[in-house]
Amino acid sequence: MRPSPVIVSRLTNVSIAIGVGLFILALVFSAVFVPQLRLLHLFQALIYVAVIVLTRRNSPWGFGVGVIIPAAWNCLNLFVTHLFQAGAGEFWSLLSTGHVSRPDTLMVMIGGVAHFVLIIACMAGFLQLRPRMKQWGQFFGGGLLALAYFALIIVTTAPR
Repeated sequence: MRPSPVIVSRLTNVSIAIGVGLFILALVFSAVFVPQLRLLHLFQALIYVAVIVLTRRNSPWGFGVGVIIPAAWNCLNLFVTHLFQAGAGEFWSLLSTGHVSRPDTLMVMIGGVAHFVLIIACMAGFLQLRPRMKQWGQFFGGGLLALAYFALIIVTTAPR
């Protein structure tokens, strides 16, 4: 007799969809405000489409992508470029004055928040699978492949 397949909770799937949707929305608005980023953001959005498709199939590869890429992106924007903090300043400006001087920077903060949702949801979904060593390898393998893709699209499509 086969063991019953593990089903990831509906809340987890909805949370993944919310995180992905919010991040893609931030990419779209950023591309509207900074047209030079359109091609990069188009290719970046494909990563998140893959996350939705793969996590719906309970693939450890997809959960790995959904944790590692957002974590890398958030670390870059929190600790290297500091655009997350600048975006928080823009958000505060929007709340207090109703005006935003750098909407593209605000989108970085919104994307970062979406990433935190996605990281938590993908990690929860992966742990619901009760992963063994092989699945952990796939989890990290998916994340590393996505990092390589991300580096490639930055090198080839980012404005100079």
